[in-house]
Amino acid sequence: MAESSEHDPKAKVLLDDEQIGRTLARMTHEIAEQSNDLGRVALVGVHSGGVDLAGRLAKLFQSFYSVAPPIGAIDITFYRDDLDVRLGREYGQPKARSSDLPFDVTGMSVVLVDDVLYTGRTIRAAIDALFDYGRPESVKLAVLVDRGHRDLPIRPDVVGKNVPTSRHERVVVRLIERDGADEVAIEV
Repeated sequence: MAESSEHDPKAKVLLDDEQIGRTLARMTHEIAEQSNDLGRVALVGVHSGGVDLAGRLAKLFQSFYSVAPPIGAIDITFYRDDLDVRLGREYGQPKARSSDLPFDVTGMSVVLVDDVLYTGRTIRAAIDALFDYGRPESVKLAVLVDRGHRDLPIRPDVVGKNVPTSRHERVVVRLIERDGADEVAIEV
């Protein structure tokens, strides 16, 4: 495993492209094991990294189980409870993206997919947004990285990698779909 990221020489690489591939394969099997009916599973990615990961998990479901779960994307920008805090700070203006749920979530076993779980506020917002589209039978959470430091009582059902961090560190997920390479790194 490399010790530094090409983007930040002080960054420590936690997962490279091969490790991310193996991790997503394992996560696919865990989601399947937790599901009573693979035909009722839908994958909904949280913008932005979760959308790419949901697409990859869907391809792995097709490969491993010959099942093509419906996939969707959800934007949580205006569902956040900390939007007023985020404005004008390091995040700048929020970037609203479009939600795309081309299927009825009612009665489905929806797996929310995100790249990093931190305080839990993004997932709380994603659940609020999801319920505006219908009432799923169940909602589970799959994250590539769980870094801890929850502000809300949210726990993932499927975790790719648990990464103990300090609040001063950043977990950066780079995905080939938008960054040209796969990598999870921790930066100070």
